[in-house]
Amino acid sequence: MSTDTDVLVLGGAGVDTIVYVPELPLPYADSYMIEDGIRTRAGQTGDFVALGLSSLGLRTHHLDLLGDDPEGELVRALHREKGIALTAIPQPAGTKRAVNLVAPDGRRLSLYDTSRSHADDRLPEATVRALAESSRHVHVSITHPCAHALPALRETGVPLSTDLHDWDGETPYHEPFALAADIVFLSAARLTDPERTLRRIAERGRAQLVVATAGAEGAYLLTDGDLIRIPAVPPLAPVVDSNGAGDAFAAAFLFGHLGGEPPRRCALYGAVAGAHACTVPSTETAATGRDDLLERAAEVDH
Repeated sequence: MSTDTDVLVLGGAGVDTIVYVPELPLPYADSYMIEDGIRTRAGQTGDFVALGLSSLGLRTHHLDLLGDDPEGELVRALHREKGIALTAIPQPAGTKRAVNLVAPDGRRLSLYDTSRSHADDRLPEATVRALAESSRHVHVSITHPCAHALPALRETGVPLSTDLHDWDGETPYHEPFALAADIVFLSAARLTDPERTLRRIAERGRAQLVVATAGAEGAYLLTDGDLIRIPAVPPLAPVVDSNGAGDAFAAAFLFGHLGGEPPRRCALYGAVAGAHACTVPSTETAATGRDDLLERAAEVDH
């Protein structure tokens, strides 16, 4: 079957305001002077995955709810600038936004504005089905409207991936995503037993590949019942920001997967892209390109 799109990205569009703080947790004070400035730019998890995929040469389409507001225009402008197809469903509550406090060591604390979503928010099923059926793969963000799209997506038969981010392995909200996807990404940050969580996802759901990223400790890859440790890739520049590293990892992993590479190679691509993302300030939206990814992976693999 011919397809118009390699990867459809569902959800995760929004705007972040970046504040570089002297440390985290931030001690109470009446005020702080922010010498690096306070900057607002488009780019939440879906935007970063779409950007990473497109930068690697994959035909990418992004679908989400957006408001008719300045934040929504920032998201639209980012997609226009990067040449990423965008289908924006009107969101009367406004475009999703967050404030990210970023420490000197690259750690972040995100404050999400939940006033810009409603319990009855939905992505139109006909639109979801049409875009999914014209795609090779669908990557699903764990936002509320995407949860309601999961049954329709599964009925299309198109392979799915999702990123559970810092799931603790127990919170029920994440389970529908974990059990519906063929490829599951998550962070090991809150997992007391990463192997146990990865195996539970695979045993209870559809996932053939489960990956938990662990920052400087690399990643865990579960494939064909085997748990493989993937070493971290040393970044080529100073680490300044961890924001977007997981999204970069997922995009590069999917690039390898859709190119027919074995899982371990896909994870290496993810580690390379994740390391690069840590050298890019939160105020920027810059993903690694295909040639740089392949060159760096070849260096690391020798």
